[in-house]
Amino acid sequence: MPQPDLTLTPAGPALAPRYRERPTADRISPHPRNPYLRLFTVPGTRAFTAGNLIARLPMGMFGVSAVIMIAGAYDSYALAGGVTATGMAAGALTAPWIARLVDRYGQARIAVPATAYAVLGHLVLVLCVHGRAPVWALFATTALTATAPNTGGMSRARWAHLLRGRPDALHTANAFEQATDELCFMLGPIVAAVLCSTVFPEAGTLAGATLFLVGVLIFAAQRSTEPPVAPRTAAGSPLRLPGMAPLLAVFLATGSVFGSMEVVTLAYVDGPVAGPVLALQAAGSCAAGLLYGRAHRTASLRTCLAAMALLMTMPLLAASTGSLPALAAGLLTAGMATAPTLVTGMGLVQRLTPPSQLNEGMTLAVTALLGGIAAGSATGGWAADHAPFAAFGFLIPAGAAALAFALCAATGVGRAPGHQVRA
Repeated sequence: MPQPDLTLTPAGPALAPRYRERPTADRISPHPRNPYLRLFTVPGTRAFTAGNLIARLPMGMFGVSAVIMIAGAYDSYALAGGVTATGMAAGALTAPWIARLVDRYGQARIAVPATAYAVLGHLVLVLCVHGRAPVWALFATTALTATAPNTGGMSRARWAHLLRGRPDALHTANAFEQATDELCFMLGPIVAAVLCSTVFPEAGTLAGATLFLVGVLIFAAQRSTEPPVAPRTAAGSPLRLPGMAPLLAVFLATGSVFGSMEVVTLAYVDGPVAGPVLALQAAGSCAAGLLYGRAHRTASLRTCLAAMALLMTMPLLAASTGSLPALAAGLLTAGMATAPTLVTGMGLVQRLTPPSQLNEGMTLAVTALLGGIAAGSATGGWAADHAPFAAFGFLIPAGAAALAFALCAATGVGRAPGHQVRA
């Protein structure tokens, strides 16, 4: 029982009970210690993140689904690859324009009709393939899907708006977004392959289109977290901003690393285990991205690219041994440089681009990555066909990583050291 205390009253000394001290507000932590959990204490973040996750998973499904669907119907992987490459090229051309409209008129107002139009293109492509339409119709139809908005860029723009003035939290949010990208591109192809092989060839595209539309509708409905439309200015393309063009050149070379690594790995393994082995690179990137988001200090882009150039030699060395487990370990290790590099690069884009052009700036970065992936895929395919020895193709991603580092060092992009990040 609490011991009494003696207290003074107007009538004289009296006994007063001593109550157990209650914790004060400053002794209770209002936020979780985990920085990722702290992100979702901001109102509305859980809802828009859930919708965006649903919308982003199909980004890893559409390519594989289209290849399986078209190759099965037309008995030509060359045609399937050409059609998907056409869709990617068309998307690279239209994505900055869609992003500019998003910046000018708002995410919900542009993303929903743009997504609906892209989904319609996927559905028409399914009908064309199912009905064995002429080849030219496939190329024309896949171009209709090019209006798909950059859902990852819109999500990063929301975090930048909600966490303005909090660079530590924004760093964690960018790391979370990059880990999400890796997870979607790791799971998407697996889901697509299972659906196309166990249900029917068109199932992957149909499921991806449904998830894409539903996810964007959920995401766009969260109006409380949508960045406000900035006043229109006479500013031109973010390409004209100081430092942006060299940064995009670095992104282009970095994309070549990913595109070439995928093709040369598939050619080297050449079997049903190629997909899981390749997925280890994304798994390593996902894990490294989550760890980097909790770091107390960010690295410069130049440091990240130097680490990537070093780690991308691991698959080459592993493949030279002829051991598949060694290659799997090499890919897992090499992937650990990916997410920190892209997180740091996207952070630079956010700092270089004014809020009124943020979606367009980040979409230009994604477009540069996609262009590099396409170039790397073509170069990696050539190297795989003309390899003088089995591991020859892995020289391409290692060389592309070295080129990205050299461009960064020569142009001085991201030369300033990273800022301190509070825990």
